[in-house]
Amino acid sequence: MGKVTGFLEIDRQVHKYQPASDRIRHFREFTLPLSDSEVEKQAARCMDCGIPFCHGPTGCPVHNQIPDWNDLVYNGEWETAIRNLHSTNNFPEFTGRICPAPCEEACTLNLEDIPVAIKTVEQALADKAYEIGYIRPYPPLMKTGRRVAIIGSGPAGMAAAQQLGRAGHEVHVYERESRPGGLMRYGIPDFKIEKHFIDRRIEQMQGEGVTFFCGVNIGVDRSVDSLLAEYDAVLYCGGSETPRAAGIPGADLEGVHDAMPYLVQQNRRVGGEDIQSVAWAAPEILANGQHVVVVGGGDTASDCVGTAFRQGAVRVTQLDIRPQPPEKEDKLSVWPYWATKMRTSSSQAEGANREFQVATLEFIGEDGRLVGVKCCEVDEKRKPIAGKEFVIRADLAFIAIGFAGPFRKGVLTELDGRMKTITDNRRSTNIAASDRDYRTSMDRLFAAGDARRGQSLVVWAIREGRQAARAIDEALMGASLLPR
Repeated sequence: MGKVTGFLEIDRQVHKYQPASDRIRHFREFTLPLSDSEVEKQAARCMDCGIPFCHGPTGCPVHNQIPDWNDLVYNGEWETAIRNLHSTNNFPEFTGRICPAPCEEACTLNLEDIPVAIKTVEQALADKAYEIGYIRPYPPLMKTGRRVAIIGSGPAGMAAAQQLGRAGHEVHVYERESRPGGLMRYGIPDFKIEKHFIDRRIEQMQGEGVTFFCGVNIGVDRSVDSLLAEYDAVLYCGGSETPRAAGIPGADLEGVHDAMPYLVQQNRRVGGEDIQSVAWAAPEILANGQHVVVVGGGDTASDCVGTAFRQGAVRVTQLDIRPQPPEKEDKLSVWPYWATKMRTSSSQAEGANREFQVATLEFIGEDGRLVGVKCCEVDEKRKPIAGKEFVIRADLAFIAIGFAGPFRKGVLTELDGRMKTITDNRRSTNIAASDRDYRTSMDRLFAAGDARRGQSLVVWAIREGRQAARAIDEALMGASLLPR
């Protein structure tokens, strides 16, 4: 906790943003950080609430000890707070930027809509860690002689690699793309997280003995069987990247795209890379001067909105089949869980037109090119209402309705019929493995992250990577000192 009466004396304050008119002119991050003294005041608001739901299963998947480091920050003990934070979270500079902060939803003060600014304090701690030189290699004192291969270098793969490397194992990470980071690098726009944060962590991990092999598509360029023959254990962290089929007529028109190729192209463009990707090859997609429609209401859809504005789109409309949620939730029936309520992302606040309770019936084309999107209002069962059809002008349309599991081409194709998969109630086909031992149906092959869990948050991927690392360490050594 922080100051006992801090929540009564200090108003909640979070990062401010650059004005929308300024930030849409670039792809850099646009948050305006608080001063150290202001962060200490925000940490002081952490109250003696009795049961801190913020770091329980409802609040923080990695179980950050939030009251502890809030108290340390309030007392000016920044370095001790940084060590505490890193004891549960390998990459707080990632989560401090792109996590939606379920911890704040679970905060006791959220009952009054004034939760502790946990995400703001976390990001400040992570940035302070670099400022004081805390983020440096911490190589293991002893080597075990065991070798582990990790397929995929997203947050799950990175977290597992760092944990296993620090346990003394020789760790090799295989990445399909030209640089590590997975969809955190190529799917999340730079205006949400600049990629030098990933580069700095990769440099740290290399200093700890982790080796990265980029441009190697396992299952295509090299077989999983060859990894199993060479390594003592293999961890599959391939993510959930197969776009969910929309089944909308006209989806094959020129100008209609899945969301991820568009986002990957722009991230590669900002990073100075060739815009084509091993997995997301597509014609060049640019929104400048275009009328854009985004189908879907989640984070990926919002990222398309912000990217389109920065590319110079004339108009951006976002379609969501769900009803418009209430402005406020019923706290007593929802808290401390994540509530369904009206939320406006920074990208949506830049000028998007949002249509709720609307189904996308058809993409309309002329001479094979998209010219409009036919929509219809729907009832509570998401069935179109007769006579409520309308057409939105569109030069570009992006489908962002989620992902259906890992790519089939590659690991899943090679191991088809040998590795058990499971289809969950979100229509996602994932690798079958428990969250206790992370073992697949194949000996010495483990799975973690979105490939096992289904599409989720970066913080969940970090948790899965850490837990899988402990499971592998136990399997190799008989016991483990790594935390779960």
